[in-house]
Amino acid sequence: MIAWVAFTYKEVEYDLSHLHPVLIEYVQPGKAGLPAKNYAVEVCYSLHCFSKSLEANSDPLLNYSDARETRTFDFDRYELSKLLPQIIHSLNTKKCMHTGKGNFFVVEVITPNGNTEDYEIYFDVQRTGKSGVARLFIQSAYVRDPAHGNRLSTTKKISLFVILHNKLTGKSIKVQR
Repeated sequence: MIAWVAFTYKEVEYDLSHLHPVLIEYVQPGKAGLPAKNYAVEVCYSLHCFSKSLEANSDPLLNYSDARETRTFDFDRYELSKLLPQIIHSLNTKKCMHTGKGNFFVVEVITPNGNTEDYEIYFDVQRTGKSGVARLFIQSAYVRDPAHGNRLSTTKKISLFVILHNKLTGKSIKVQR
């Protein structure tokens, strides 16, 4: 799991420790005589949460790399990424949507400067090598650029608890429209 190194640009340091891996316990309340169920989840974040695709004419000092790729540090995505830990801690209270490509997303409405924007957060859930522990990998998070159209899914919403249960028990998750 990746602990991100702070980014420095023009003598200003941008701390990324809020995107360090963390272990979260989600509790599914009991119902119909069944006890509550606890899910241990390792959360880790991709550099796509604070960077964008390399741009031909961008300042090379804005480049940020991990072991797989180099991208351009994005100041807007960085600022929004500060919201991610709180959003992810409450992911069990939100409805997730299936992308149809094996991963999921949730849309959080934010209002910076009084504007309502859809903050799209894409993630995948997998089993880890540890018994009963899932890994939730935040693949990307950004406000959709109007040039790329609306990504909101037409699939039915799905609970994080269904995703966690199915992933941990090896059951498939069918995309329902």
